[in-house]
Amino acid sequence: MHIADRSIYVGPSLYAHFPVIRLVLSLGELEQWPTGRLGKTYVDALVAALPGLAEHGCSYRTPGGFIRRMNEEDGTWLGHVLEHVAIELQNIAGEDVTFGKTRSIDGQPGHYTVVYEYAQREEGVAAGELAIKLLCSLLPEAIRPKDAVPDDWDWPTARDAFIQYAQRRALGPSTASLVKAAEERDIPWMRLNDQSLVQLGHGKYQQRIQATITARTPHIAVELASDKEETNKILAGLGLPVPRQELVQSEGQAVRAANRLGLPVVTKPYNGNHGRGISIRLMSDDEVKAGFAAAREHSRSVIVETFLEGDDHRLLVVNGELVAATKRTPGHVVGDGEHTIRQLVDIVNQDPRRGIGHEKVLTRLVLDAQAEMMMERAGVTADTVPEAGRAIYLRSTANLSTGGTATDVTDIIHPDNREMAVRAIRAIGLDVGGVDFLSSNIAESYRTIGGGICEVNAAPGFRMHVAPSEGTPRDVAGPVIEMLFPAHAPSRVPICAITGTNGKTTTTRMLAHIAKMAGYVPGFTSTDGVYIDGQRTVEGDMTGPVSARMVLADPIIDLAVLETARGGLLRAGMGVSSVNVGAVLNVQSDHLGLKGVDTLEQLAEVKRIIPEVATDCAVLNADDPLVFKMSGYTDAKVLCYVTMNPQHALVREHIRAGGRAVALEAGVNGQMITVYDKGSHLPLLWTHLIPATLEGRALHNVQNAMFAAACAYALGMKLDAIRQGLRTFDTTFFQAPGRMNVFNEHPFKVLFDYGHNAHAVATMADLAQRLDVLGRRIVVLAGPGDRRDEDLHAIADAVAGRFDHYICRRDDALRGRAADEVPKIMSARLQEKGVPADAIELIPDEQEAIERALRMGRSGDLVLIFADALTRSWKQVIKFKPERTGERAPERRDVPAAPLIEEAAAAVVDIEGIVRDERGISVSREAND
Repeated sequence: MHIADRSIYVGPSLYAHFPVIRLVLSLGELEQWPTGRLGKTYVDALVAALPGLAEHGCSYRTPGGFIRRMNEEDGTWLGHVLEHVAIELQNIAGEDVTFGKTRSIDGQPGHYTVVYEYAQREEGVAAGELAIKLLCSLLPEAIRPKDAVPDDWDWPTARDAFIQYAQRRALGPSTASLVKAAEERDIPWMRLNDQSLVQLGHGKYQQRIQATITARTPHIAVELASDKEETNKILAGLGLPVPRQELVQSEGQAVRAANRLGLPVVTKPYNGNHGRGISIRLMSDDEVKAGFAAAREHSRSVIVETFLEGDDHRLLVVNGELVAATKRTPGHVVGDGEHTIRQLVDIVNQDPRRGIGHEKVLTRLVLDAQAEMMMERAGVTADTVPEAGRAIYLRSTANLSTGGTATDVTDIIHPDNREMAVRAIRAIGLDVGGVDFLSSNIAESYRTIGGGICEVNAAPGFRMHVAPSEGTPRDVAGPVIEMLFPAHAPSRVPICAITGTNGKTTTTRMLAHIAKMAGYVPGFTSTDGVYIDGQRTVEGDMTGPVSARMVLADPIIDLAVLETARGGLLRAGMGVSSVNVGAVLNVQSDHLGLKGVDTLEQLAEVKRIIPEVATDCAVLNADDPLVFKMSGYTDAKVLCYVTMNPQHALVREHIRAGGRAVALEAGVNGQMITVYDKGSHLPLLWTHLIPATLEGRALHNVQNAMFAAACAYALGMKLDAIRQGLRTFDTTFFQAPGRMNVFNEHPFKVLFDYGHNAHAVATMADLAQRLDVLGRRIVVLAGPGDRRDEDLHAIADAVAGRFDHYICRRDDALRGRAADEVPKIMSARLQEKGVPADAIELIPDEQEAIERALRMGRSGDLVLIFADALTRSWKQVIKFKPERTGERAPERRDVPAAPLIEEAAAAVVDIEGIVRDERGISVSREAND
């Protein structure tokens, strides 16, 4: 049994709309050993190792259902068992994950797809690997896979090591509580490193936290809180109760300071935290020396201060208000007259609330060097049997991380003590701070019974408040989130995700351009990089989840447009859990036969993820049957169809029912892009006024403009802003590299495009036919090497018989093909389709092929170049120097646009088949500006 393949999905994918891990598991000979054959002994051993499996319902959906399934006569296969074990391992590490599913793989006996939810990436991966070892370790030796389990492997040790590994990578309890509070308020978050640095919110609305330090915590306040001597002076200067103290750098200085202050004393690091290196109630010079040595391990300077009697309390202040008070008790055991201290520790650790580190609300007690010191002070050893009722303290400080307990006392704290804590935190300047206060009775005023502040803490821990050992849990994270995001304050930027086989890059750029013209600061991802406010910040194919996070983490953007490609969805899922607007342009044959996607229907299922996670509006191509069917899979509040067919019967019904659509309608002045919404008919713009459509001839860009308009409208942009954006977006290489770029500076026209599948190539070939060409039509043709032969044939079919000369080349990346294999396949196919052999040239190298096409060009010709290395090839086009210059071919001259008043009166036949007089529509003048 081994893992043949693994994919980690960070967001919505084919398998779930949350993070999951997908394993391809090979059982090998264990395919013949389901749990029914392994027997009850195997199942019982597994449940003994992981008792929590007894709560798994599996298909029975009731506790115990999974065990029932394993004990059935046929049982279940070990792939299914691994799924449940991987989930339970994460549960015992403190993660709340429940989802999983396992399916056999058709045509591959003994192979299974195992999918399970994860909370932390590395922890989830480790859970799957540990699950295999556990399952194999329980197998009879005769069928146990060789080398599956090391000889010295031990389950309890491996389990505890896994829990510690998981906790080192998990968010700490304080950060986790803040993240949970943000989720409860629908505030998105992203983890920015492997520790506790978290971004709450998106773009310009973001706030960052690191543990309980927030983006609003002043740096000087943190420095002051870390300087225990300076903190003591500031608080004393305000008349607040603090112990007397001295700062020392040597053992001798520490002893002398202790005697001046008067024993007993406390020693602690100058700038320590979490109770590390603190020694209390030091009664002799020797103890002071030992305390100094312990503190010196954490700081070069050591503080010696007077010892204050009283219980240890943590008072938590957030945004100028005390939100919780907790009494902390150091880790200890209470004698019963029968058991030794060592046995009592074991008994205490059996409390199900105690775990390793921060795994649970309490931490296990340990008998270590500090415990030995505390027992020595008490005159006992680990083997002593203390009398009944006697408390034996194993720690000098009351931190929960060292086994202490916490009791909530928020409801009984005296008002004077409450005011004292608030004043102390304000004096230091913290927005979130903890006051360590010693008092014999927190319900009485410090003015009456004494007490004192021994520390002020920046980044105070929240675990003792959200999960006290006794008393009422307090929502202390909520006030922090409400401080960072007051009521009605935004935390999200509008997000639009765009997918489809062709057109998504242009549509993404169009929408980002519209947004910028409308006053937004957009960030967008595309196949050539990440762009922030129009500037490319990262170069490369950036259409996956990593680039989405880059955009949403940028502190200046207020709108995100995410081009989302098939590859990223299959490889790692989406980078966001939901989007406001999701658009699917089309589903055409491309990349089939790769990553398990062999049919158009399977490809449509991948692209359907986008409308599935759209919350506000799903924008779908009604003219593509596979996309149209996606309407049944979205829960978006609004469904918007885009159609270039004004006779589309189903879209008509949708409009008449008050639905939204963007349609292309014919009028005497050309074709009008029109928006329908809630019964309103809103003419937007004549297509010939959009530069990217080449006066309406580039129908694919007409459709892209319609999708961009639909998405912009769904994002709340005004019609005038949409018109302005479309009228100022062109297809220059600068604005849309490799997307129908036109170069007119040679005697011939060059059309330059990245089309690399049959649909895209056919679209450009159609455009080449619609353009007025006085001379020849020449095409430079290629196809990616990782496409199937039938895909390359389809590309050749798309241009066959439509050009006068064909130059077949290959991409720089061969992708498993021979150097001239792709051009030979395409050349042969062209000849099969009737193209004369003398009209075809094979020039495998891209640069040489483009050079040949440019050298062939004469006045009046059209050279269509399908390029792969876009920047290099475009530079080759614009820097080309013709050997002979000729007169540029006459350009088509359009009839000047009619005066505005005449345009406004033009009749437009709308999608409902009604001829409308534009003078009767209030938006008609705006539509023709």
